[in-house]
Amino acid sequence: MGPSLGVHELLHVFSFLEARDLLRAAQVDKVWNEVSGTKELWRQLCLRRWSSCKDSQVTRGTQTWKQYYLCRSELDFRVESGRPEKDFVCKALAGHKGGIAKLAYISPNEYCFDRREKSVVCTASSDGTVRAWNLHAGMEIWSSPLQPDALVNLVTYPQLQLVVTVDAQGLIKVWEAESGRESASFCLPTHSSALEASDHPEGPFLLAACADGTLYTLTVPGLQLLSRVSAFPNHPASLLCSPDCQWVFTLAQDSDLSPKVFHSHSLLCPLEDEPPVSTALPIGLTSKACWAPDEAARLVVVHRDDNGVQWVVTTYELGAKKSRDAMNVLVQQIATFNLPDTMMPPHLMKGHGSQVVLLVSGSELVLFTIHGLQLAAFQDHQQSITSLCVDQSRVITSSFDLSLRVYMWKKGNKFPVLKSCYHLLGGSHRWASGFTQVESDSMSIVGVEARSAGTSILRSYYFQLQRDLDKEQET
Repeated sequence: MGPSLGVHELLHVFSFLEARDLLRAAQVDKVWNEVSGTKELWRQLCLRRWSSCKDSQVTRGTQTWKQYYLCRSELDFRVESGRPEKDFVCKALAGHKGGIAKLAYISPNEYCFDRREKSVVCTASSDGTVRAWNLHAGMEIWSSPLQPDALVNLVTYPQLQLVVTVDAQGLIKVWEAESGRESASFCLPTHSSALEASDHPEGPFLLAACADGTLYTLTVPGLQLLSRVSAFPNHPASLLCSPDCQWVFTLAQDSDLSPKVFHSHSLLCPLEDEPPVSTALPIGLTSKACWAPDEAARLVVVHRDDNGVQWVVTTYELGAKKSRDAMNVLVQQIATFNLPDTMMPPHLMKGHGSQVVLLVSGSELVLFTIHGLQLAAFQDHQQSITSLCVDQSRVITSSFDLSLRVYMWKKGNKFPVLKSCYHLLGGSHRWASGFTQVESDSMSIVGVEARSAGTSILRSYYFQLQRDLDKEQET
């Protein structure tokens, strides 16, 4: 019998193994068991499989890298399988007496398996209340006092545990997510067309666009006014902050005005008697836009061509160059392509990674690269798609056909592959008119189910790991 391998030699050999092989090696003897459980081996497995995995997700909890890998692998399997009762629990959460205008998660979207994780969402409703819900427990946590006007929009700051709402008259309020206590307010001169939350390196801030085309920048949580800019006079605007929070894209709704991009710092720290740093993109008749989430400032825009006939998708890289006298905005077009003539103008748009854009037209979901290569097309819904949720692991669509469709990202040779998995069904068509919104975090999916009477409920789908099922059986 030859000499046995030492610990360092075993570590080197084990570094080439996959998780399944490491688990088998752990059963050989005590030494192999200890070496196969080494932190760095499982850390590298995690980073290879999930590029977005962060050390903080493990070190701040009680789980090891091995436990993290096994729990997240099981979760991925259950989300991809979608077996009712086996993989997830569906619950209906009712309480609002009006329609739900906006839904957002207040719990951080992290894969943390230390048994303290929970999924919490907030909703703003036309009944004049904002509410918080625990999706795992299937219960309401708190409800705000009744407000004088209908709430029309909501954004959240998970790291600060703050919720911001705006009502139909333009009154903005900040709520503490733990207690539901109101902590600040600010009144816009007209109703708001858009709200956008930003966690800027210089401090979090809130953007609010008014119906008259004015853009307000406010501090968070105090809602102190930092700047007020007329972006599109007499035209309501939509807003999108870049992934690095350095840029704000603004688009005049129902207008042929060229969209604008503002440099965030100039909105946060305006100079007296000087306009904020901005530029208008060299396009008109813009329909939709999104940022590429894996790039600092890559903007993808759907617009008409110069003749106003063909729909075009153009991608820009944004940058800033500081000279002695001013800050200049650099806009570089890096890709453009025409949409197929047979495709209707998209009404929903999201980005994935650096190269992929998802477009929704009617009941169809279509994936393109930014250079125009069509990667996939799905027609899984019977009626129009109403909402699109995209993250690094999955895509979920909601529809008036009273279903949610779950898709999973898979690694491809050059571009990611999207796999269509299964439907999540809502309630009875007798009482419901369809799903109007959908959101998702690491452990759950939640949709807004509109009722025929004009009210809304939440329908949540919470994915459970085997350890949770075992614990429930014990109790």
